[in-house]
Amino acid sequence: MLIELMSLIRPSWLKMKIPSGENYVKVKKTIQKYNLHTVCEEASCPNVSECWDSGTATIMIMGDVCSRGCKFCNVNTGKPFELDSEEPQHVAQAIKEWNLRYVVITSVCRDDLLDEGSEHFAKTIRCIKSECPDTVVESLIPDFSGNEKFIQTIVQANPHVIGHNIETVQRLSHTIRDPRANYKQSLKVLKNIKELDSRIFTKSSLMLGLGESKDEILKSAQDLRDVDVDIITLGQYMQPSQLHIPVKEFVTPETFYQLKLDLKKLGFLHVESGPFVRSSFRASDVIDLITKNVNK
Repeated sequence: MLIELMSLIRPSWLKMKIPSGENYVKVKKTIQKYNLHTVCEEASCPNVSECWDSGTATIMIMGDVCSRGCKFCNVNTGKPFELDSEEPQHVAQAIKEWNLRYVVITSVCRDDLLDEGSEHFAKTIRCIKSECPDTVVESLIPDFSGNEKFIQTIVQANPHVIGHNIETVQRLSHTIRDPRANYKQSLKVLKNIKELDSRIFTKSSLMLGLGESKDEILKSAQDLRDVDVDIITLGQYMQPSQLHIPVKEFVTPETFYQLKLDLKKLGFLHVESGPFVRSSFRASDVIDLITKNVNK
């Protein structure tokens, strides 16, 4: 099923294209204009050109320094800067200029703030919905330490989709995530969202290649369905640097495809599974699904 650890030469199916294209240049210039950050660049996402060309982008708010230190993540860790009070409006203006069909708003963790940045996050969502009423908004949130009040703040801003990533299977969670995060807490966050507003689509993601078994993947997927998660993505973990946790296996495209079939049987409304898939990969593919739900 998986390539052995001793042969960790990146296989042919993991060759990445250099970002390019007219829309790529346009988005990059607007990011610089408004001093914004995108997880597409901060996390070295391999799909940046494809997403930006298709009218999708993932904007990272509240700075580019995270208060946590997960062992898989390429985002800088340290003491975050003060929040930019004008950022929510700047984000909305940028999205309006890009004429995006679908936007994902995510953030670094801000454990340094009293509300962990939940109100700033919610304000950004409200600004986007006001300035860009035709844009579908997905918020990919941190766990906010499991605080239901902070999660409610996001839910009340009424994004179309709220995502929160469990990242890996339960057995490996403590080895790759910051000690302040944990598997059960992440499931609780996703459960709380549905309890607060069942109309909101929920989403989560798993990285593969960290030493997990197929049974563990399926168990994690079932755990997500048990808290009514609607959308799931599976992708290959790729080590950003020698300082990060190493890749244990490269999962073949065929295995990813079989997992997609297996997960669809569990009842997810939408499944993305492949080597280059990230939590926001082809996020706009669910637009029709979301539009039908909104118009009911």
